[in-house]
Amino acid sequence: MTQIRPGADDALIIVDVQNDFCAGGALAVPGGEAVVPVVNRLAALFPVVVLTQDWHTPGHVSFAATHGRQPFETIDLPYGPQVLWPDHCVMGSSGAAFHAGLSVPTAQLVVRKGYHADIDSYSAFVEADHATPTGLAGYLRERGVARIFVCGLATDFCVAWTAMDGRKAGFKVCVVEDACRAIDLDGSLARAWKEMGDLGVARIGEAAFARA
Repeated sequence: MTQIRPGADDALIIVDVQNDFCAGGALAVPGGEAVVPVVNRLAALFPVVVLTQDWHTPGHVSFAATHGRQPFETIDLPYGPQVLWPDHCVMGSSGAAFHAGLSVPTAQLVVRKGYHADIDSYSAFVEADHATPTGLAGYLRERGVARIFVCGLATDFCVAWTAMDGRKAGFKVCVVEDACRAIDLDGSLARAWKEMGDLGVARIGEAAFARA
């Protein structure tokens, strides 16, 4: 199998490797911190590296406490069904900070998402209304990017939505599976992989990359 050697038209998108999604965090993804060394190695291979950062207002519409409900319930909001989460990644908080072990000095852009109080944002490309752009697609195009590789947290939510919206924006997309971890809420992981596959998102591992 031909190994991947990232070139000038390739970008790595590192999704939400933040304290609240790692061990001890408010919305810890099982094994979330295990992606950190893999992500660090991958980032060194790419000429274009983007970090995303969940960045919620206090009392955000996606927080269960905002509605007096229990975490992981689902409600309908004007833009569609919304899973209600524990309060997490509140802007400026220690939980919203990147994991201390994350070492990506070559990253050129941080995309903050979820900062609108009345709408959630899983994808790095488009808000949860599937209409409001973040500007990432335009940035990548201006950098000459044609193919993106997505990794981080969590596979079945922010990684998957980023990957699928990347495809919809016209990019070739690969998800680096062993650089991701999932929440897997009521079968959400299997659904996410199917939906990504249906859109033509490739599923690869770190071993696919050439090291020389």
